[in-house]
Amino acid sequence: MARAAYVTDLKTLQGECSANYVRLLRLVGDMESGQRRDIALRSDHQHFGDLHLAILQEAPYTTLVEVTQSGPLDAVIEGPRMRVHLYHDVRMAEVIDFQRERHFSGRYRYPNARMHQPDEKLQLNCFLGEWLAHGLAHGHAVDMPELR
Repeated sequence: MARAAYVTDLKTLQGECSANYVRLLRLVGDMESGQRRDIALRSDHQHFGDLHLAILQEAPYTTLVEVTQSGPLDAVIEGPRMRVHLYHDVRMAEVIDFQRERHFSGRYRYPNARMHQPDEKLQLNCFLGEWLAHGLAHGHAVDMPELR
């Protein structure tokens, strides 16, 4: 039996991108192009690594932010890295680059040569949302007295 083709859920994708816009604005605050913010991720007595935010480019209606994470396994495996475009006119943030791979389609046939999931774009934006939410809930930055 043939599987039905995946249909992009635009409402969910747009909702996630809108929520990520708000999360990113809370984390980057008034940073300007070329600036970087490091946020320590910890619980009571454990340090899980650091979330790094860097403003790469600013334009009147967009901002390009790089989000990376470093941690205890850096010598073994590269930490996650995303580039996110903030679109200020529509108040949305979209992942445009993950681990140096760019240009994600709204849907993919599966299986495919790059092994993308049918909803890869949505999954990447959901991952960004979880990552940023964790940073807001558990992050500590010297130059930001309160992330919550």
